[in-house]
Amino acid sequence: MARAELERASNLLKEAAEAADGDVQERLYEQSDQLAKLATREQGPDHGRLARHMTVLHDLAEALDGDVAETVREARSEVLEYRKGVPGV
Repeated sequence: MARAELERASNLLKEAAEAADGDVQERLYEQSDQLAKLATREQGPDHGRLARHMTVLHDLAEALDGDVAETVREARSEVLEYRKGVPGV
């Protein structure tokens, strides 16, 4: 079952990674890859897993500026939207 918000977040992070370089680029690609896997696996991620991704994305956005930072923030918003529908907490 595909999770549209997580797929969008993954795509946005890939786009941001293509505009970044160095360690930040690698971290963005890693987050993109992880979210893509979560979007398509049988069981969806729990709140804790999503919170960890959101923290990393927040930290990355703070370390960046301009359009790349905004793209990361947009990806984080997509994860937040998905998380609102996750049962628990």
